[in-house]
Amino acid sequence: MINAHPLIRRLATVSGAILLAACTGAAQAMPYVMFRDPGCGCCKDWAAHAHEQLAHEVQVREDEPMDAVKARLGVPVDLSSCHTTVIEGYVIEGHVPAREIKRLLAERPAGVTGLAVAGMPMGSPGMEAGGRVQPYQVIAFGDAGRMVYASYP
Repeated sequence: MINAHPLIRRLATVSGAILLAACTGAAQAMPYVMFRDPGCGCCKDWAAHAHEQLAHEVQVREDEPMDAVKARLGVPVDLSSCHTTVIEGYVIEGHVPAREIKRLLAERPAGVTGLAVAGMPMGSPGMEAGGRVQPYQVIAFGDAGRMVYASYP
């Protein structure tokens, strides 16, 4: 058994802690990437909601056809909306409230690829218009199938 000098052990411990902190910071600094069609206006409002509520940069991309993005990321056709965002490896489709994204990131449920709000329901984040509200559901989807993750009356 090797008995390392206490100073060397401390130096190794501190170096490891610094490396871990640097890696953690790098992971947190990765932007969330939102794909959108340049002709859609509500997407920018949702990006502002996500940036404000999640305290994270949202990088907007308009350089790929949305059908190709959704197919590549595995968004079910019947759950499609106007924009698709990748957040920490999860696919967020449409006007999903930041509250549900925070919950997803905290829980990280097995078999869930992402969350979706199908269509563009009035009153959902980015679709606020004069107090009009439509009920909608946030659907979790992935290898585990689908389930209602949250309901908004």
